[in-house]
Amino acid sequence: MKIAELSAKNPFSSPFNGENQMALKQRKIGFAAPEGTVVFGSAEYYAKCAFGGALSCGLTHTAIVPLDLVKCRIQVDGAKYKNITTGFKVSVAEEGMRGLAKGWAPTLIGYSIQGLGKFGFYEAFKNFYTGVIGEENAFLYRTSLYLVASASAEFFADIGLAPFEAVKVRTQTKPGFPSTFR
Repeated sequence: MKIAELSAKNPFSSPFNGENQMALKQRKIGFAAPEGTVVFGSAEYYAKCAFGGALSCGLTHTAIVPLDLVKCRIQVDGAKYKNITTGFKVSVAEEGMRGLAKGWAPTLIGYSIQGLGKFGFYEAFKNFYTGVIGEENAFLYRTSLYLVASASAEFFADIGLAPFEAVKVRTQTKPGFPSTFR
């Protein structure tokens, strides 16, 4: 059985049943990519996935650095930083508002690298594993395929993140450690 036949028999493939299916088969695909767009599986495709991951992970994690700073300080010194509110008050009193941004550079760089790996490698591993097990099996076991591809991508993405996360935590919590990434 071919992949197209399996897809057509999938009960979750379409909200339309019966007579509406014939109308769908006769019309041209409305969601086909316009000319000049990125080809699936090309180097440009993987680069755009990686860039999107770098932006989404790097920017979102950097935006919550103040909260992460207080969380790390609570973990290291629970007596001094009793809760989130106290943690913010003590941090601002000791270092000013600028102190809440401590650790932003390794966070931005590290999580951008992780996002690049997560999104870019995920697509690459999906394609690689599909080639290994075959297209039909990839469709039949797609949930498992996605899980294995995701775990593989996360493994390498976390290796890229780890040194930057270590620097970030030390910058935020260890007295005497340099206060900037430079």
